[in-house]
Amino acid sequence: MSGLSSLSMPMNFIVEKVVLSKEKKIISTSAAKWDSRYTHDPPHTTDYYLKCCVGGVLSCGLTHLAVTPLDVAKCNMQVDPVKYKGLVNSVKTIMAEEGSAALFKGWLPTLLGYSAQGCFKFGLYEFFKDFYSNLAGEKAAHDYRGIIYLAGSASAEIFADAALCPMEMVKVKVQTSVPGTFPTELGAALAVMRSDPSTGFPFRSLVPLWSRQVPYTMAKFFFFEMVKEEFYRSVFTAPKETYSKGTHLGITFASGYIAGVACAIVSHPADTVVSKMSKSGKSPGAILAELGPMGIWGGLGTRILMIGTLTGLQWWIYDTFKTAIGLGIQTKKH
Repeated sequence: MSGLSSLSMPMNFIVEKVVLSKEKKIISTSAAKWDSRYTHDPPHTTDYYLKCCVGGVLSCGLTHLAVTPLDVAKCNMQVDPVKYKGLVNSVKTIMAEEGSAALFKGWLPTLLGYSAQGCFKFGLYEFFKDFYSNLAGEKAAHDYRGIIYLAGSASAEIFADAALCPMEMVKVKVQTSVPGTFPTELGAALAVMRSDPSTGFPFRSLVPLWSRQVPYTMAKFFFFEMVKEEFYRSVFTAPKETYSKGTHLGITFASGYIAGVACAIVSHPADTVVSKMSKSGKSPGAILAELGPMGIWGGLGTRILMIGTLTGLQWWIYDTFKTAIGLGIQTKKH
C-alpha cells in the first residue's frame, strides 16, 4: 500500500501542475481580451443601450418640438428668401398672413419624426462607439477616440435618418406650402403625399437628409465629446466625482451648445437643399446649380441660433435622463 501511495504522489503533482497551467492560461487569455462595454460604470449592456434609446427619444423629440416656430421661419426663409428676410421679419409675415398658430405648423410630424430619429441616433451611437472601440483594441480606441466618435455617430445617423425621413418630408411640406394649398393636419397631409407619386414619399429626401444629417451628427458628437473632455482637462480639473450633478449638467449644456454652432455651419447647405426640394420638386443638383455658392447659406444665422440652443438642450436632456436613472457620472454624497 505504501508503494502505491508513493507512486500516486508524483501523479497528483503532475495533475496539479497541468490543471494550474490550464487555469493560468485561461486567466491570461481572459485578461488579454479587452471589451469596451465593460470598462464603463455601469457596463454597456443591451439594457443600457435601450435606456439610451429612450433618452434619445426625449432629447430629440422634445427639443425639436420646442423650436418649431424657429424651424417654420427658417424653412420659409430658405424656400423664399425674397419674401422672408430675416428671422423677425419672417415671424411677423407668417403671423400676419396665417395667424400665430401657423408658427406651430407641422408640430406633430416634427415630434414623431425626431423622436424616432433620436432613438436611433443616441442609442446606436453608444452601441457603435463600443463596437468600433473593440475592433480597434484598447490602445488604439483611446489614441484615436476622435475617429471612433466620428465613425460611431455616422453609422448611427444612417439608421436614424431612415426613421426620420417620412415625417421630415411631411413636416417641410406642411411648413412651406402656400396657405390653403396643402393640408396642415398630419393624417390629411400623409394621405395627399401617399396618393401623389411626384412627392416621392416616403424616402425621396433620404439621400439629401444623409448629406445634411450625417455631417451634422458627426460634428455634433465629435465636438461635444472633445469640448467636454477639454472642459474637464483645463477648467474643471478636480476628480469628476467631486463635482455636483448640476455642475456636470452645466458642462454638458455648454459643450452641446458649442458643438451645435459647428453642426449648423457644417450641415446648412444640405439643409437648404432639403427645404427647396419640398417646394420645387427639383433634383438636388438642379437646386445647387440654381442657388449658387452663396445662395445655399440663406437663413444660416437663424439656424445657428436654433441648432446651438437645440443641441445644447438635447445633450442636457439626454444626460439629465441618464443621471436620473443612475447612468450618469457618480458624484460624492456630501
